[in-house]
Amino acid sequence: MLKSQQNSESAEALAIQALGFVASDPELLPRFLAVTGIEAHQIRRAAMEPGFLAGVLQFILAHEPTLLRFSEAVGIAPSEVGIAARALPLGGEDHERSI
Repeated sequence: MLKSQQNSESAEALAIQALGFVASDPELLPRFLAVTGIEAHQIRRAAMEPGFLAGVLQFILAHEPTLLRFSEAVGIAPSEVGIAARALPLGGEDHERSI
């Protein structure tokens, strides 16, 4: 497996953890839904769209207290979230280039 593919898979796994973290938090979930403009029942479908998982990590990164809580919850350094966000496609053409 190529290193970039490993990085992408690790980043995707972290983003899925981040999505679970957001979805299970009664304060974060409404804010996430408001920022993204999606409804709760659309999350599963949206998670399959290019760029969605990168967006989840960007949401975590945008609020330092959330970033610190998430990092502590999953046992990683906060900087790892930014590294993972950069490893994921942003959607559209970026997604096609990463395949």
